[in-house]
Amino acid sequence: MTQTHDETQGETERPGQAVPTPVPVDEPPRPDRIRRPSDAIRFAASLAGLAGIMLLVSIGQQTTHGLQTDIAEGTAHAPRFLLTLATLASSFGVLAVPVAFAIERLFRKDGMRVAIGLLAAVIAFAITLLLDDWVISAAPGGVLDSLIWGGTETAPVHTDIAPVIAFVSAVGMAGRARWQAATWTMIGLAALTGLTAAYASVAALVATYFLGRAIGHGTLYAVGTPNPRPPGSGVCAALERIGLRAVRARWLPGEPDDVRRYGVQIAHAPGAVPTDTSGVALPRGDWQLEVAVLDRDQQTAGVLYRVWRLVRLREAAPRRPVRSLRRSLEQESLMAYAVDAAGARTPRLVGTSEVGTEAALMAYEYVPGTRLDALPDEAVTDALLTDVWGQLRRLQSARLAHRRLEGGAILVSEEGRAYLTDLRSGEIAAGDLALRLDLAQLLTTLALRVGPERAVRTAAAVLGEQALAGAVPLLQRVALSRDTRAALRTHRDLLTRIREQIVRMEPESEAPPIRLERFRPRTLLSIVALTLAAYIVIPQLSSVDPVRLVAGASWWWVGVALGAAALTYLAAAFMLMGFVPERLPLGRTVLVQVAASFVKLVAPAAVSGVALNTRYLQRSGVRPGPAVASVGASQLMGMVMHILLLILFGFVTGSTGNATRDLAPSRTIVIVLLALAVLTAAALTIPKVRRFVAGRMRSMFSGVVPRLVDVLQSPRKIVTGLGGTLLLTVGFVICLDASIRAFGGSLPWTAVVVVFLTANAVGSAAPTPGGLGAVETALTVALTISGLTAETATSAVLLYRLLTLWLPVLPGWAAFAYLQRREAI
Repeated sequence: MTQTHDETQGETERPGQAVPTPVPVDEPPRPDRIRRPSDAIRFAASLAGLAGIMLLVSIGQQTTHGLQTDIAEGTAHAPRFLLTLATLASSFGVLAVPVAFAIERLFRKDGMRVAIGLLAAVIAFAITLLLDDWVISAAPGGVLDSLIWGGTETAPVHTDIAPVIAFVSAVGMAGRARWQAATWTMIGLAALTGLTAAYASVAALVATYFLGRAIGHGTLYAVGTPNPRPPGSGVCAALERIGLRAVRARWLPGEPDDVRRYGVQIAHAPGAVPTDTSGVALPRGDWQLEVAVLDRDQQTAGVLYRVWRLVRLREAAPRRPVRSLRRSLEQESLMAYAVDAAGARTPRLVGTSEVGTEAALMAYEYVPGTRLDALPDEAVTDALLTDVWGQLRRLQSARLAHRRLEGGAILVSEEGRAYLTDLRSGEIAAGDLALRLDLAQLLTTLALRVGPERAVRTAAAVLGEQALAGAVPLLQRVALSRDTRAALRTHRDLLTRIREQIVRMEPESEAPPIRLERFRPRTLLSIVALTLAAYIVIPQLSSVDPVRLVAGASWWWVGVALGAAALTYLAAAFMLMGFVPERLPLGRTVLVQVAASFVKLVAPAAVSGVALNTRYLQRSGVRPGPAVASVGASQLMGMVMHILLLILFGFVTGSTGNATRDLAPSRTIVIVLLALAVLTAAALTIPKVRRFVAGRMRSMFSGVVPRLVDVLQSPRKIVTGLGGTLLLTVGFVICLDASIRAFGGSLPWTAVVVVFLTANAVGSAAPTPGGLGAVETALTVALTISGLTAETATSAVLLYRLLTLWLPVLPGWAAFAYLQRREAI
């Protein structure tokens, strides 16, 4: 569809002056409304703030109440006249100022924005009424009561302010400083009135602010905002202001969503060579210019992903996840000039200009050609690959990093020459890490297209084998772009094949990957799990009096629990020694198990012991393969023994008919187990899940069977290994039972065994270090179900975890340091 611009493009029509001919622009219809990513981000941030204040008041009630008391006492000394004046001003102004702004917008024919703001205000009013009148009465106590201060006359959210905040957030007052100052002054005075009159707390006002902002931005994102992006005709008008008079233009499809591109034909006299304002000749053809339009509302597109990458990955130089429109324009312009000065081939930047207040343009010379990812296979010749590597060499010689060397960023002209485009993420004066990342990215991009052999061979011919060796440690999925990582899902072994090709040419280039991640996603999962565990455990701890806890404990049973906890390290040493045909010293093996108590605080329980024991066996002279197999054999027998004991004591417990019958294999337990089995079977039907489980099991237990055969030839080893496995369980059970008895509790020993085995399984599966949070929760819940009071169960669990997790940390650190000095691990 062709849209034309029938305005005078910034010129004022005068009598006798010809009206400029409209520029025909071929582009799709512009949507009347758009959803801005910035509104979604502000909505999510407001919800996060609301959740944060809820969490704060739930764990710091005394602090929030004390703050409220201090404010009330402080305002009590303020002049009464001033407080009365502030109350009158806020009561009138908090509604009058938004109404006046709405009327002003209506006069300026901006009624749609006012309507959206009004919708947000209505939604906010309805939600606050629902919270104040229905939710509080239906669910008293807890977090909602923490928002209330001063008795039943107060409310958890401010019904008068929330709709105003929602209206202001949705209607938008950016660039209108006076209106913003007046509105937020009235809101602040209304909040102060609520505090002095004691019908609103500080927490309630903060929650009201975040709730209003969330509703306002959420409504604006759901409904959409009037499209502020200038049309193609406006782009042509901006070109004319920098001396480039457009004759016609066409929207170029298939470009990134956050950048619009137009092909533009420039007017010039018949037979004359078109020039820009500096007199430099422009290329001939149907389209002389390719114009990239940067829209202001698109500058926040993908910001969450960029923030995630910035926080997660280690960078040589910090990068901004969000850039202003002006900053983006300057960044890409600087890169375009720097790349051209370095001698690398890129479309020449002809001019830049703002397009109103909501966009900016960059006019490049138009180079007819095809993107590399759309080029036919037969056109991707070795000569073209060599040319691409030549452009990268020029960039790297000038210390320029492209940062987006994907197939869409490489343009192949009709003459078969490579041009580098999409320079918006580039860096000047780049560090070594950024340059090596560019090399790794381009290697992967070309290998996806022509295979690792051709990609590495042509790169070595241009860059040299030594330069390629520097990219080997960076050939990691996390170092590559999002689209490249998605493509690697169907080429899982591609990075390995690239490394092998480089190592064949440069054998000394084999090096471990550089750690680019500050943390792994599993770390975030651990943080979430710890937070949930804290939310469950902290309320239980609040009911425990530490002084009475220490005074009422039976120290004889505490000593028994301590001795049983110490016994577990000897049992773990026997367990490992029994599954290793080679002879191991008992004392040093026990020290390794003590050191594992320190290591498991920085890694999940199921991983830390395996890694440390494997390292110990290798240092003791056991080859890597048998070392892994020996540890895997001990883990496998421990898992089998654990399952058998859980089944055995579960049925024994169920047959005793005592208070632990809820833990017995009743009909509910059977239904749960069957449901878990069905879910597991369904999950294993998914090829990706099946491959993942098989790979983990194969890596853990590969070579286990031959190792077990070696162990079975020695009855002494069998007794040592199985005896250590049983002794390990016995030690933990005695420690838990003694911890219970230390606080006056008592349970049948069969129930204690079931409780321990269940909690240990949960702790091994949890991704948190040492099963932190998961074990405490599982033990407390299981002991409470078994018949103990909540206070006794919590006290026993605290003592048990103190003796088995926290108290051994210092000796574990000392053992770890000693073994490292002795080069035993």
